[in-house]
Amino acid sequence: MTETRLLPLVTDTEDLGREIAAGLAAGDLVVLDGPLGAGKTAMARGIAAGLGVRGRVSSPTFIIAREHASGTADRPGMVHVDAYRLGGLDELDALDLDTDLTDSVVVVEWGGGVVERLADRHLRIRLYRADDTEQRRAEWEWVDG
Repeated sequence: MTETRLLPLVTDTEDLGREIAAGLAAGDLVVLDGPLGAGKTAMARGIAAGLGVRGRVSSPTFIIAREHASGTADRPGMVHVDAYRLGGLDELDALDLDTDLTDSVVVVEWGGGVVERLADRHLRIRLYRADDTEQRRAEWEWVDG
């Protein structure tokens, strides 16, 4: 079932990420899609805050993947990936994200059509931005296969 929410402010996007994180566990794959400026990194920040991971969460564009250790014993860490600059499946395989999935939640920006094969199911979050406002909208659902 697809859920939808309007996100008038960046803080609303982060708050939704915190809410979503409450239902995530090690081994979960989250795929963030949407155009430039839609709020993918803000969503990742919210998920990180909800998981209680350590370290500042920013766009991983230039390093491709950033690992954030768990801040508490009962919650997983998070691996934050930017798939935009990946040149193909070979580069994705080199990141060894399937290994990260055993201990962490893996959150991938620009991951649609690229990373779904890493897990039997994933949470797809699509973010949209209205052209003339800062308001955004999120749609999310668990997808099998």
